[in-house]
Amino acid sequence: MKVENFYAGFGGQGVLMMGYFTALSAMHEGYHVTYLPAYGAEVRGGTANCTVIVSDQEIASPVSSSPDNLICMNMPSLLRFQGSVRSGGLILINSDIVDKRPDRDDVECIMVPAITLAKKHGGERSANFAMAGVLFKKLGIISLNSAEKAIKEIMKGKEKFLEANWKAFLEGYNYLE
Repeated sequence: MKVENFYAGFGGQGVLMMGYFTALSAMHEGYHVTYLPAYGAEVRGGTANCTVIVSDQEIASPVSSSPDNLICMNMPSLLRFQGSVRSGGLILINSDIVDKRPDRDDVECIMVPAITLAKKHGGERSANFAMAGVLFKKLGIISLNSAEKAIKEIMKGKEKFLEANWKAFLEGYNYLE
């Protein structure tokens, strides 16, 4: 098993955190993982993306030219990266910001109101965790136990955000039901 994920959005949307959360959660499951972040020079409003590969075998390269899954937090990311997703892959779109679907019919697309889901538990800053919840549920390879361990590690020293982020994650996780 090998799953290649590509996350993209504006800086400040938690794209790199979402990727790191996925990587750490998968490590808690015992998988081999690579995490390759990339971002523009701007702190907020610039571009941010990352690649996370999860496998039950060693991973030769952290680069993915044709990911299985694309997680888009904004319109420029959808326009730029939708063509790179392998046929039969998955594109998750933050439908609170993006109202367009992919220009392809050979991929599955799920429109996720990530900001709306996150606002149920404190604020839109947790939209990345809501989106991660949908991805984790769809992939079915990372347990809630591993996700909870990872989020607690990530939020160490920022415990005031832990509950809102975890609840947003669970909102996303249960969104497809």
